[in-house]
Order: sequence, then structure tokens, then C-alpha cells
Amino acid sequence: MKILLTGTNGQLGRTLLGLLAPQHEVLAPLRAELDLADPAAIAAYVSAAAPDLIINPAAYTAVDQAEQDVAGAMAINATAPGVLAQQARQLGIGLIHYSTDYVFDGSLRDSAGALLPYPENAATNPLNVYGRSKLAGEEAIIASGCRHLIFRTSWVYSRYGKNFLLTMLRLAAERDALRVVNDQWGAPSSAMTIAATTASIIAMLPSGEAAQAWWDSHGGRYNLTTTGHTSWYGFTAEILAQAEAAGLLSKAAPSLTGIPASEYPVPAVRPVNSCLDTRALCARFGLTLPSWQQALAQCLTD
Repeated sequence: MKILLTGTNGQLGRTLLGLLAPQHEVLAPLRAELDLADPAAIAAYVSAAAPDLIINPAAYTAVDQAEQDVAGAMAINATAPGVLAQQARQLGIGLIHYSTDYVFDGSLRDSAGALLPYPENAATNPLNVYGRSKLAGEEAIIASGCRHLIFRTSWVYSRYGKNFLLTMLRLAAERDALRVVNDQWGAPSSAMTIAATTASIIAMLPSGEAAQAWWDSHGGRYNLTTTGHTSWYGFTAEILAQAEAAGLLSKAAPSLTGIPASEYPVPAVRPVNSCLDTRALCARFGLTLPSWQQALAQCLTD
């Protein structure tokens, strides 16, 4: 299968490339070859490449910067996915796209006030520009009428690039004490978990006349995260414990203090509850997802 894969300089795109390249012909253009801020360039590239599938992990992920760069965030997260979707529709192929927990406002609770994980059909209400831009991208894909899978993820990390895991490991080497937010909740999800799940689903794709029926029954929006949930504080504690046990820390682990988000002000408001319900994905595709602790262990030791 010929796959057009965007964003291979990012942590998810890089991980996807490593998993898919041995089994497929993967086109992985860099920005000089495909500028996702240029709709005409996107259309021309896809038309000339004529792939069998498009996978779009590319995104504007600077959440705080997006508050001042609305146009930049919208160009990459909203307009570009829409153009890719239009091209997919014209070619009669599928598009796999990644979205975010930040399309929700984090207020979902049960009658007792306990946080609930968001199902796919929950009302969206993004609190920041990044979330609004990602939701607009989802809506553009759906409006195009193309065959699509949209995977909403949360708290993505890997051993590549800039992410929470690598930041905490760096700070653990530099400091004797850390203060981490303890009142925001979600499922830390490794890029490998997301990429491996994507690869498993791609392996299910039929060809020929069976393809349309498969996309009709399986296409849509799904939550794709690890299982379980924790706070940033809890995630940090587990990072330090696992890293220390694996001999990855250069000194004793720093002490850890939990703080409310109000003590760590940032330009973009984050949802308190980023937990996503993954039961629909697992049921539809017959998959089992790892716990967030298992995924972390795999990331640290691979």
C-alpha cells in the first residue's frame, strides 16, 4: 500500500514511520516538499503522489503559542486537514487523522461530582485556540464526505522531541525538588501505543469492492488513549519511580510536591478532565489497549 504520511518530524509521525515503512511504501515529505500551510501545494502534492491512504499526524501543537498565533494554528490544524480530506474524497481513498482531548471543556461529571471519561458523542466545547483549531479540523474532514478515521488522543509523549516525559527526566537530572500540577486528569498516551494501534487497524483495511463497506461500518471518530487515568503529578511520580528502577536517573529522584493548576499559570486554559472513553474503539476493532503505566514502561525500556 502507498501511504502518504505527514509530520514525520514529530513524535507520532516518526513513530508511525518506523512501524509502517517495513510493510508499506511510505511517502514522508518534509516541509520543503509539502508545506501544510499552503492549501494549493497540498492539493498538488496529493494529486501527483496518488496514494492509497493518507495519514495526518502533523499538527500545530504549541498550545500556549496558539493563543497569539490563531492563524498559524488554524492553517495547520483546520485548513490543512480539510484540504487533505478533499483530496482523499477525489481519489476515493481513506484519511486517518489525529485530534485531541482539548476539544472538550473538562466538565463532564456524574451525579456525585466524580469526573467521567468523555465518549465520542459528548458535546464539544474547547477552552483554547488549539482545541478550537483541532475541532475545526475534525469538522472539515467530516464535511468533505471522505472515508475517514479520526482518533482523539491525550497527553502524548515519546522518547523523541519535546514532551512531558522528556521534560520530567531532564528536570529530574537538574533539580532536587519538583512541583507538578495535581488537579488536571487524563490518560498519558505513548506515541507507540497510538502508532501501534493505528498500524493494527491499517492491517484490517480491505481492498477493492469491500473497501467502501468497511469504511461505512468502521469509519468515524474514536478515542484512542491508554487505559486508566492519573494527574500530571501522578504521571510524574510514576515516571520517576520507573526511571529510577530502570537505572535511567543520574542521581536520586527529586522530591515531588503537588500543586493546583492555579499556581502554574499559562496562557491557554486546559481542561480539568481530559479522560476519554476508549470502549467504542476496542469494541469496533477488537483491540486491547495497554494501561498508561504499561505504556510508560515500554517507552522507557525499548
